[in-house]
Amino acid sequence: MDNASGLRKWIRRILIALAVLAVVGLIVVAWIPNPVEVEVAEVGRGALVVTVNEDGRTRVKDRYTVSAPVTGNLARPDLEAGDSIEQEQVLARLVPLPPPLLDSRTRAEAKARVDAAMAARRQAQAAVNRARFQRDFAKQESQRAQAVVEQGGLARSDADRAVSTYRSSEEELRSAEFGGRVAEHQLKLAQTALMQLSGQGEEGEQLEIISPVAGQVLKVFQESEGVVQSGTPILELGDPAALEIVVDVLSQDATRIPPGAPALIERWGGKNPLRGHVRIVEPSAFTKLSALGVEEQRVNVIIDMDDERELWRNLGDGYRVEARISVWEDEDVLRVPASAVFRSEDSWATFVVEDGTAVIRTVELGETNGLETEVLSGLEEGEMVIAYPSDSVRDGVSVKAR
Repeated sequence: MDNASGLRKWIRRILIALAVLAVVGLIVVAWIPNPVEVEVAEVGRGALVVTVNEDGRTRVKDRYTVSAPVTGNLARPDLEAGDSIEQEQVLARLVPLPPPLLDSRTRAEAKARVDAAMAARRQAQAAVNRARFQRDFAKQESQRAQAVVEQGGLARSDADRAVSTYRSSEEELRSAEFGGRVAEHQLKLAQTALMQLSGQGEEGEQLEIISPVAGQVLKVFQESEGVVQSGTPILELGDPAALEIVVDVLSQDATRIPPGAPALIERWGGKNPLRGHVRIVEPSAFTKLSALGVEEQRVNVIIDMDDERELWRNLGDGYRVEARISVWEDEDVLRVPASAVFRSEDSWATFVVEDGTAVIRTVELGETNGLETEVLSGLEEGEMVIAYPSDSVRDGVSVKAR
């Protein structure tokens, strides 16, 4: 009987001890913090492209304003904006008014305009010759680069730059030839004005204003007949096939954009982006108010199209586009999500996941495009970092991936 009673006492004591241990265990477990759920990303290698992204607008590269060479009665122009024109096509007709009595000063001014037009024509012809030489040289370099690429002695990107330079030189030659035709036309107008002012033209003779170039009518300034003064704009002409894109960027971004930098044109109305390259970064900045009312110094960047005209033939003058200009790229860099790095005192840092624990680590960063960041030191390929560390993530905290 005593043995049975003693056994019951021991069992009761064991049960009480187990209950106490269970309660203590529950208390301990309750005080142990749960691992913080985090989103992790693997440190890896790959390509990284850094771009400057801004809105832009299209612009006809070569445009020419047709003006009245002399004072006279202008007949109503038959052309409207958007009409196609051919070189040497009659644009407008003008009946000069009887010339006033000229003094020596007025006659000298008219003669000086003729001399200036002749000088401009010589300069334009020199520009054409120079552009043609540069085009021929760029063509040879492009062909040479393509041949070396096929032999494996040159990177494809270098050959692409040579091709881009050749295409730019073709556009420059086209612009120079446009300028040459305009200069020739200006000389003829100046000579006609001098003849009319000198009284050499027949009274009542109708003067035909001829187009110096082929293209389209961009604007009509004089839509009705009437008397116009010498120099009054009548029409604006241009070639819509020679479009360029004007993108104004922040001046600090402009310093990173080299001539020839590749660009992608997006949101222009087509399904696929268009390819282009930077022809020039203008040397002068201007002040512009941002959407927040802050004054910014901005610089115009001019982009030429690289794709064939058939792909963007529906683009016109003054259309809005978005441009992504490449300022830095590398095919093989160590990279992490830009959201994984943050400032810690005077350096950059990230949280690395080691055995379920968040460990803060200082890193040295290179280039970034806002989505991914180049890591120069501090991380190894294959390590896991916390992509979006919240305030709950601290050094030494237990974490688990979502």
